[in-house]
Amino acid sequence: MKKFKFTIQGNIYEVEILNIEDNIAEIEVNGSPYQVEIHKELKTPKTPKLVRKAVEPSPESDTTKTHKPSDKAAAAGIKAPLPGTILEIKKNVGDEVKVGDTILIMEAMKMENNINADKNGKIKSLKVSVGDSVLEGDVLVEVAK
Repeated sequence: MKKFKFTIQGNIYEVEILNIEDNIAEIEVNGSPYQVEIHKELKTPKTPKLVRKAVEPSPESDTTKTHKPSDKAAAAGIKAPLPGTILEIKKNVGDEVKVGDTILIMEAMKMENNINADKNGKIKSLKVSVGDSVLEGDVLVEVAK
């Protein structure tokens, strides 16, 4: 990692820091390895951890069923393009939507983004509510034909 030269009471020491983990440093002094304890205050990060709700499959969903792309009953999920926060939901479950209709508005990178329908159909389910924080790729809405 880093190399240093120290002179202590006229003696020269070549010190190489190999690894630092928490408050233990692995060093090499004149070719001899040592593990030393660093006396410093361990800082806890200020960034909060994102805690996500556990997703449970709905009772009517069957995980053994698969849908072909041409299957009319298959629902398409509209995913979040960026991490952000849901500001407004413009459509409800059961509403008919056409390609380009705005379903909801989310704030991402301090900008409001319209999340539009990518196909014609009926809104099968809304996976988010106003104020929810979402990550990129999270399913926001399911639209079925």
